[in-house]
Amino acid sequence: MCRLFGFRAVNQSQVHQSLVHAENALLRQSEHHRDGWGVAYYRADSPHIVKSASTACDDDLYRRVSSLVHSRTVLAHIRKATAGEADFLNTHPFQYGRWVFAHNGKIGRFDRVRPKILAKIAPEFRANIQGETDSECIFFLILTHLSQRVQLQQKNQPLHEILEGVQSAVQELCAITGGMSRGDEAFDESTFLTFILTDGDTMVAHQGGKELHLSTYKKRCKKRQECPYWIPSCENPSRDGQVTHFMLASEPMLGENVWHPLDFGELLAVDASMRLHRVQPRSGQMCMAF
Repeated sequence: MCRLFGFRAVNQSQVHQSLVHAENALLRQSEHHRDGWGVAYYRADSPHIVKSASTACDDDLYRRVSSLVHSRTVLAHIRKATAGEADFLNTHPFQYGRWVFAHNGKIGRFDRVRPKILAKIAPEFRANIQGETDSECIFFLILTHLSQRVQLQQKNQPLHEILEGVQSAVQELCAITGGMSRGDEAFDESTFLTFILTDGDTMVAHQGGKELHLSTYKKRCKKRQECPYWIPSCENPSRDGQVTHFMLASEPMLGENVWHPLDFGELLAVDASMRLHRVQPRSGQMCMAF
């Protein structure tokens, strides 16, 4: 299926190593995920998105964009299509206002359950669906649940409300689809809900059956002597949840970063102050584990 990369940091940073140069960078992964790419990054509190239906490893634009991105918040995606053709409108990340979303997975038998999902999406969001993917429907269903709890276009919304909204949306999707699957095999009825969502300040990740890995520290930071943001948790697990960088990837990338897999059903977030938060899965979300 698809591959995800998410990044939040206390300072403006380049991510070309993860997107292009690392041994397992998204560029290399795109050799097997050829149905489009997208990179979202934030400047002046606003998301900027560049995407294409081309294959990243064959697209000079991907290399140029990846080398120029310099931001505290980045969300990137390479696509292997399951619902909808390789088309610009079906390419991730998807955006609504401040919010950006990318998904790795699928809705089981989407054609059959699509009307039920659309019926749960608020009309003002449903009118913004432009493509054919299940992923875009998931995004706007999540926004429907968030909008019942927070002001979507305002900064510094309570993180617990955002997490409750995301969890509620996942629960509703599971009720419609019969629950999440896990593993490498994808049957027609399998549903995978691994995704990353951000508004530029908060970043939320959900492990919905497809692997997702987290890194918040390095074996040793090469800039530890000169970086004004260096704290002990840059090179060790954080004791109080405070971190200076927060990276998510479908596949761990080789280098100095230490990676840990998220658990099945785990909901993980970093808030605007760069503090980690974890939420355990609710019962009933994992009734189709393969």
